[in-house]
Amino acid sequence: MGLLKITNGILITPYRYIRGGTVVIEDGIIRGIHERDVEVPDAVEIDAGGQYVAPGFIDIHVHGGGGYDFMDGTEEAFLKIAELHARYGTTALVPTTLTAEKEDLLQTLDAYKAANRTNRRGAAFLGIHLEGPYFALSQRGAQDPRYIRNPDPQEYEEILAYSSSIVRWSAAPELEGAIPFGRRLREKGILAAVAHTDAIYEDVLEAYENGYSLATHLYSAMSGVTRRNAFRYAGVIESAYLLDMDVEIITDGVHLPPPLLKLVYKIKGADRTALITDAMRAAGMPEGESTLGSLKNGLKVIVEDGVAKLPDRSSFAGSVATTNQLVRNMVQLADVPLLDAVRMASTTPARIMGVESRKGSLTPGKDADLVIFNENVDISATLVNGNLVYSNQLLINA
Repeated sequence: MGLLKITNGILITPYRYIRGGTVVIEDGIIRGIHERDVEVPDAVEIDAGGQYVAPGFIDIHVHGGGGYDFMDGTEEAFLKIAELHARYGTTALVPTTLTAEKEDLLQTLDAYKAANRTNRRGAAFLGIHLEGPYFALSQRGAQDPRYIRNPDPQEYEEILAYSSSIVRWSAAPELEGAIPFGRRLREKGILAAVAHTDAIYEDVLEAYENGYSLATHLYSAMSGVTRRNAFRYAGVIESAYLLDMDVEIITDGVHLPPPLLKLVYKIKGADRTALITDAMRAAGMPEGESTLGSLKNGLKVIVEDGVAKLPDRSSFAGSVATTNQLVRNMVQLADVPLLDAVRMASTTPARIMGVESRKGSLTPGKDADLVIFNENVDISATLVNGNLVYSNQLLINA
């Protein structure tokens, strides 16, 4: 759509609501935000019907959906996942891998490159997130222990040289070699994140000083207060609160109960907290048996109670959430104002990933990534770069 006008909406701008507002879009860019209806000759018109018009949701940690996983290593998987999540308000995402053999990671990077060229019907890709394989075995969660190892410069340099699509990498900072690894990522402009770790505060502080700036799925697969020889030590959770680190949280309503959602919001605030799905292939699918990771060598899981679990039910194995659920839960379970919940799903993740100059808010000059939803955060329409990639029942007048 070249010229587009969205009218009769409650616009969610960075700092306020504009009721009865209008958004004007031209060539995929937001050209105007208005407090009333304005004449735009020859524009295609979308009537928001009094619903909310917000910046599109940005999911910086997602593994799959719609029956596909990025570790399938195919262009089709990437495209189908992007389409599935666009139906639920995601306009940009960071495809995330799992701990795996190097060859599987390289295959996934190849698939990303191919899909990124042809992705026109789903959420846009912002680059790849490598989650692992440099993790603490004791905090592996559902990560396959067969592939967990310490950072190896020969290996990660080969991977970094292989692809320029890597934008973040999660690792345990207490491992041998993790600090120089963090420095190397910082040199390359890649976001280093603390994850699947048994680190104590001193480890996290050193990591923070050497490039690690984000806590991956806070509370999940990371240490809290521990005792060693009767002495207490602050863990990664406390470190994330103490330091000016960004955090991401899975707000599927299962991984973190409401009191912890409220605590994260109270301490870190909307500007330091990003909402993520961490969704696996079963997102948007019926409950039952599924596979975490690739169909070739992934882990069998059970999806029940709105979450994926290991077969023995000893651990969660990833979420099946969609981004609209994240926002809804922050409002309904954690009593967070909608304005802040939307910020945590759009503006903050855009800033964390370094794309805030073009995405993350309803601001003239930015990409026309928008989502329209009702009071329950049910999605009516999703636009990516001004293209309507999903529509429920909106009236479009040419």
